[in-house]
Amino acid sequence: MTSKYLAAALLGTTLLTGAAYAQSTTPDRSNINTAVHRDGEWRSSKLIGVNVYNDNNEKIGDIQELIVDKSGKVDNVVLGVGGFLGMGEHYVAVPMEKLKWVNTPVQTSSTATTPKEKSPNAGSAGTTTGEARADRPARAADEKWYPDHAIYNATKDQLKAMPQFKYN
Repeated sequence: MTSKYLAAALLGTTLLTGAAYAQSTTPDRSNINTAVHRDGEWRSSKLIGVNVYNDNNEKIGDIQELIVDKSGKVDNVVLGVGGFLGMGEHYVAVPMEKLKWVNTPVQTSSTATTPKEKSPNAGSAGTTTGEARADRPARAADEKWYPDHAIYNATKDQLKAMPQFKYN
């Protein structure tokens, strides 16, 4: 009988020691600050599809891809120019620092006539809030998950004349 109690005591001590060891090696995360979204930061997944306009408020393309270097810095942005429903689209890489990011909708006559599924902030002509697109949640005026659009100083023809970006 005594051996049963001794075995149970040893097993219990082993389990408690293991649990105590596991607890002591697990870092205490209660004092780690939670990362939060800051103004001027955007979700990269939400930048894909953002429309790009030139200085004359003419749509010249949309963002297809972000090219990131080893340090995590976005070097280039791949724009899709021209084409229809993905056919015949020309891809060009432009330097990230050459894009100007804008949080308010483009104020042109074409804003009101742009098809709902193609506008960056559908249903929001003249406002900073809008309905959710299929690929983006609706955002409140104080939530800046992604910019409304970008501006790049070129025409569609100038972009089409640039060397095509090729994926290796």
